Amino acid sequence: MSRTVILDTTAVGRAISRIAHEIIERNEGAEQLALVGIKRRGEFLATRIAQKIEDFEGVRPLVEAIDITAFRDDKEQNGSAAMTPLALDPAGKTIVLVDDVLFTGRSARAAMEAILQKGRAQAIQLAVLIDRGHRELPIRPDFVGKNLPTNRAETVIVSLSEIDNADGVMITK
Repeated sequence: MSRTVILDTTAVGRAISRIAHEIIERNEGAEQLALVGIKRRGEFLATRIAQKIEDFEGVRPLVEAIDITAFRDDKEQNGSAAMTPLALDPAGKTIVLVDDVLFTGRSARAAMEAILQKGRAQAIQLAVLIDRGHRELPIRPDFVGKNLPTNRAETVIVSLSEIDNADGVMITK
């Protein structure tokens, strides 16, 4: 199995900064924003993006992590996941879902379902570090760190220092 480095630590940092700038520009500031990171790596990316937004704008958006297990339509349910994992009230807010890799779109769909169950947001946007294609659902990210065309046999591995002790993105064949 061969591994190719797609983004190193510096490139991951640049991608996060670019995403933060694009979120600010699209939303004309950060006052009504809430970042919701899809567990596990999305939650750490959301925290990093929120920090960058605060550095740039002086306003830190709300940040929350969401466990979408109970909302997945492609995985076996074990019954232990909470049906409403979101604590914040989405009403009147622009929610930016944050995930590490966008592939089929099923995680993003599940996260949207969880948010909509809690309430109606002003808007829901999607930020991903890597967009690798191969959608099964009509989901398109609003903010992308890197577009990475892949084939289905390849695997994209995102490493974050909070979990993996280093930042990087690799592809395995």
